[in-house]
Amino acid sequence: MKRVGAKTAAGLVLVASLAATVLPSTAAGDEAAELGEGKLLFTQKAVPPCALCHSLADAGAEGAVGPVLDEIKPDAARVAKAVKNGLGQMPAYTTLSDVQIQALARYVAKASGEGN
Repeated sequence: MKRVGAKTAAGLVLVASLAATVLPSTAAGDEAAELGEGKLLFTQKAVPPCALCHSLADAGAEGAVGPVLDEIKPDAARVAKAVKNGLGQMPAYTTLSDVQIQALARYVAKASGEGN
């Protein structure tokens, strides 16, 4: 095994600490972007928009046909399943990609307070 000098070891420690500082903010930025996309899908981009039927305070949605999401607090897996397959009067959203469905599901789960 090759030995490293004190300068090299200090440099490795510095690189590791910088990576630990940068990576969480990148992950937070990715999450914020995903949640933003999910909110846009909920309010506007999905056809029809989820906000047309569902109430969700974070989205300013006051739909009266579907369940009030703030009350049922669905987790992301439940939302994704309903969006993919439809549920009751709710249609399946076959034009949304898996990435879009995941963003929408995570947004609804977080915005409704699931897990809080």
